[in-house]
Amino acid sequence: MSAFVGSISTAIVRRADRYVEMLDEARLDGRMRVAEPGLLDRFERYAADVLDRYIPPGPRNRDSLVFADLYNQAALAPAEDGEHSTIAALLAAEVEVRGPLRLTPAQTLRLAEILERLGHRFARADLPLHAAFSFDRAGGLFLQVENHLARDRCLLAAHRARHRARGRGVRKILETISNLLCGYGYQPYRLLAWAFVQLTALILILTIFFGVSLITSVHMALTNYLNPLGFGDVDGLPDGAWALLIVESYAGAVSLSVFFALLVRRWFRL
Repeated sequence: MSAFVGSISTAIVRRADRYVEMLDEARLDGRMRVAEPGLLDRFERYAADVLDRYIPPGPRNRDSLVFADLYNQAALAPAEDGEHSTIAALLAAEVEVRGPLRLTPAQTLRLAEILERLGHRFARADLPLHAAFSFDRAGGLFLQVENHLARDRCLLAAHRARHRARGRGVRKILETISNLLCGYGYQPYRLLAWAFVQLTALILILTIFFGVSLITSVHMALTNYLNPLGFGDVDGLPDGAWALLIVESYAGAVSLSVFFALLVRRWFRL
């Protein structure tokens, strides 16, 4: 390690020391959920402070990351010291991403993988906003190397982390529904599973509660899901069965429209 990298690493570690102290104070006061956004603001200021000092004397080694030692320490740190090394690694990664030295595609990919692992460590430490921050940074780097599947994975993890941090309310309920139905849009194939659940439920209800034969129930449910049945197709059915078929036709139209919209977005990266 060069003297320059050593001095910057020392500056990062010292700021990580102070940052962990603030995290411990917030936990002891029982106000971590309220304090976490402000702590992230402080983290950004610490990163800016280090970046002001980060004026490399020459080009980096083409095959390595500048703060590889800090990343390795975070990966190998024991449980009792994990939070400090994780904060130091995140601060180092932020400095390296925003610093003046350009990353090669291989270095970008490695740094993205490191940030993704840090995100999972923050999630396990019950620091959801820090996890979301790490996942967002990882997703941005994966995009630079055109690894779209990894980017989607990180952005989905970031959404779920922010959802954990959100207080109760209508927005959290809507986000929960979005996550269950399609993984915030990053898992469109989940909608096919929900379509299967809708069809199965309707078939069982028509057969068990309205006395429709199984074959007729299957035919009506499958047909109505894609193309609403007309009056002539449902003659003799009780009013309750009509209402269920109407609900199913609207649910099918909405589900399929959303499914194909998300699928096109995923295929063509709109």
